[in-house]
Amino acid sequence: MDKILEAVVMSSYPNNVKQGLVRRVIEAAKQPMDSEQCWSMLELSTKLYLTGDTKYKREIGKEVLEVYGHYHPEEFEEFFNVRFLLSLLQEGYGPLGKRSHYVLDYIQLGLQFVLESPSANSIFSLLRIEVLRKVCERPSPKQCAKISKLLTQHPQCIPTGKHQLLFCQQLIRCIGQFQCVSEGEEEIMEFLEQVNKVSGLLQRIWRTQTSAILPSLKELFAIISSTEEQEAPSNALASVVQFVPLELMDGVIRNLTNDDSITDVQMMMAIGRMIDWVSWPLGKNIDKWIIALLKGLAAVKKFSILIEVTLSKIEKVFSKLLYPIVREGALSVLQYMLLSFQHSHEAFHLLLPHIPRLVASLKKEDSNSATSSLEQLAELIHCMFFRFSGFPDLYEPVLEAVKALPIPNEDRIKHLLGQNAWTSQKNELASFYPRLASKSETGKIGLINLGNTCYMNSIIQSLFMASDFRHSVLNLTEGNSQPLMTKLQWLFAFLEHSQRPAISPESFLSASWPPWFTPGAQQDCSEYLKYLLDRLHEEEKTGKRIYQKLKESSLMSQAVEHHYLNKTLIEKMFGGKMMTKIRCLKCLNVSSREEVFTDLSLAFPPSDRNVRGSTSILPVEQIGPQFIEPPENANQLMGSPWIQRKAPMASDHADPSVSVETLGFQEPGEAANPICGNDDGVDAAKGSLSTFGEQAYAPKDSRSVPDLINYFLSPERLTAENKYHCEKCASLQDAEKVAELTEGPHYLILTLLRFSFDPRTMKRKKILDNVSIPVVLKLPILVAPKETEEVCRRGKDGAVPGSGFMTVVYDLCSVVVHSGISSESGHYYCYSRECTDTVPHGQPRDGVPKPASDKQLDFEIQWYLFNDTRVSFSSFESVSNVTSFFPKDTAYVLFYRQRPGQQSCLLHEALAEASRLHGEPSLHKDLMEAISKDNILFLQEQEKEARNRAAYISALPKSPLWWRDLDRDKDDDSSSGGCSPAAGGGGSGSFHGLVF
Repeated sequence: MDKILEAVVMSSYPNNVKQGLVRRVIEAAKQPMDSEQCWSMLELSTKLYLTGDTKYKREIGKEVLEVYGHYHPEEFEEFFNVRFLLSLLQEGYGPLGKRSHYVLDYIQLGLQFVLESPSANSIFSLLRIEVLRKVCERPSPKQCAKISKLLTQHPQCIPTGKHQLLFCQQLIRCIGQFQCVSEGEEEIMEFLEQVNKVSGLLQRIWRTQTSAILPSLKELFAIISSTEEQEAPSNALASVVQFVPLELMDGVIRNLTNDDSITDVQMMMAIGRMIDWVSWPLGKNIDKWIIALLKGLAAVKKFSILIEVTLSKIEKVFSKLLYPIVREGALSVLQYMLLSFQHSHEAFHLLLPHIPRLVASLKKEDSNSATSSLEQLAELIHCMFFRFSGFPDLYEPVLEAVKALPIPNEDRIKHLLGQNAWTSQKNELASFYPRLASKSETGKIGLINLGNTCYMNSIIQSLFMASDFRHSVLNLTEGNSQPLMTKLQWLFAFLEHSQRPAISPESFLSASWPPWFTPGAQQDCSEYLKYLLDRLHEEEKTGKRIYQKLKESSLMSQAVEHHYLNKTLIEKMFGGKMMTKIRCLKCLNVSSREEVFTDLSLAFPPSDRNVRGSTSILPVEQIGPQFIEPPENANQLMGSPWIQRKAPMASDHADPSVSVETLGFQEPGEAANPICGNDDGVDAAKGSLSTFGEQAYAPKDSRSVPDLINYFLSPERLTAENKYHCEKCASLQDAEKVAELTEGPHYLILTLLRFSFDPRTMKRKKILDNVSIPVVLKLPILVAPKETEEVCRRGKDGAVPGSGFMTVVYDLCSVVVHSGISSESGHYYCYSRECTDTVPHGQPRDGVPKPASDKQLDFEIQWYLFNDTRVSFSSFESVSNVTSFFPKDTAYVLFYRQRPGQQSCLLHEALAEASRLHGEPSLHKDLMEAISKDNILFLQEQEKEARNRAAYISALPKSPLWWRDLDRDKDDDSSSGGCSPAAGGGGSGSFHGLVF
């Protein structure tokens, strides 16, 4: 019968004809037959099953085996003996070089017919040994899956005792070497199924033998932490972790993170490879194990490992959000990585270029998974905006991408940040500042944040960028008896000449620290600036008093005497004068008091008071002196501001008073103020307006800096409880108070009073109104009549004959921005540029510098954005739009520099002369040596860090280029299928890229 069956199978008949003949042979096999015939048929069916070159032949072999195993059990048991099985397992079946791949399938098929036989236990014992040997030989995923299928169906064959533990460990080793060589989707799905069968066997063993779990995990960690492997272990190991009971997690993680035998390099290798597991599509709880290990490392303060791993892996994790099948786990890991990385903006900023594209892809997908992920991602992004404010140029594209998504409230943001931080002790991360390999491309140097010291950093950078002040500070002689100014000189010198990307202002902070400030808490930068300038001023005044005593003893030369008799540097640079006048409304008596100021604090008008076009004060272009000394006769009253003003009729001459102006904010149709009646001046002003009108235009419903100055200079009525005590009337009377600027400072500092006390909440709240900032500002300065005539004659400044006022022009230098809603929290950063008396770009052909007062108003001077250690190029457009994009980021302190003119000509000429004679300030010997030594030290530190980091980075597992996922999504919009970035579809290539 075996000959007949073999002839039929090998014949060229159609399969349907063969099938009928085979069916007859199989039916005949169910009848009793002799042992020799049975043996022959079993040999033939074994040959067909194991070496058949078609699926049809193998199916016939299987069918015949099953019939003989069922109807001839004694003969089958005799044939299916231990010696035969040992030969199959050790030597294989078939010709040399073409051994059958179906031996394990064959054994699994035959085992079901010998389970009750006397030889069953011998067969089981043999298989326990042989499967362990097979696993130690590192079979392919397909063969390993067959072993797992065999043992799952016949658990009696699973190794026992010590062999069982060894079997689990070796099985994990096998999984660690699994590789899918094909990129076809069907082949990949088959590979995933094979891996699942193998890891499923481990789960079965662990359920019955829990003592095998921890040794198995130890073996797993040894594999992923190894630094000797030539090839990275397979991500298929993720399938093993999913079956570890979560109740063991805390103990496992605690043992790992407290094991002194595990080096930092090994730990970094392990966690890096675990993070790669987020791309494994069939894993469950993988994200929980990754996050648990990250938290465990934070608990034992392994911050250097966490930093390196986060920075090297976060982009790859982010790219996996494209794939619905792994999105949930990847998003969980990403959330923890970002929310815990709070000492630096580096991790978040790595993702900025890729966020808009990912958001667009998720919106296009339009699935429940994508919608949920978008909302969580937007929440995460706003947490990062809150934590790392001060990067408007970088954040604008991201903000645009997520603008339609929900915004979490501040309590939610603070909860997320507080819940996930590595440590609540900020000083524990003090040494882990953002790594900056080289100085900013701007050539500028940043300042290290020493713990909520951004308020100081912003002020220092603004003062440093005030070039006239900086040069004066750097030119100070050694031994000037001004310790704080000397520290500022050293700080400025390092900012000018250091090779470091950022320096620590720790020494200056300790010297300039206001005693009432709380260490580590956010402070008001305006309060700090006032205190600092006052300290520097008083320190120099003390030196002058010492001079007076020395002068009395005639120990000082006339040259030194002249030096000490001058104003202090702070007075020269920031000092202005203001006349405050109060007029009694009963007797018209005016009392006046002149006082000095270093900044003007500008309050916001009440919400119900419109500054522009207000009846109480004049519009912007008409604001000027509000009153002068009381007239002695009626003729002098003609131009008096005490008389109620009215809008001029068509036949009237326009009021000649000088206004607070801002070039670029003039409403269409308004005429520029005449300058000394000179038509050329009018034309020039009109030309300037046309240059700036578009770039610096203020929305009609927003406040502007001139509005606030006008409100500051407008008359204030003193009535009711605020009545004025008139000395002439000798009683309380209604009065009117007005302030007039009598001397404009070289650098005008304006503080916008954004913080007000809210009696309902008993807290200081912030006024978030957007205030448009002019790049050029005109201020009315009260001058003596003779000075006015001289000004008009020389044509240096705008002045109105007979008005007693002249216009002083200021250029915007710096803007300190506060990000947040409270003065006790938030963040400070600043925009700055260097304003000088000559145009730095586009010098005239004759080579003669063009005075700033004559230049066309322009935006050519480069703006910089200073945000602690980070310095970047910026623009006035960014300065103007920052609050529009980020409502909590508002201008707070402004620095303006006066253009050369009548009031400031002596100072400007002195500064220009000093610059011409000396060029860049020359530093004294000790300071130059200190900078030189520090630059050498920095280079040595860089070399050492590079070596250390190279050791760390070389330990990190190599992985495919993460950005290919994002590029693939961008370029391939037509893909469809089961696992693509959009709606779960994707070609085979994209799926392979996901898993492997």
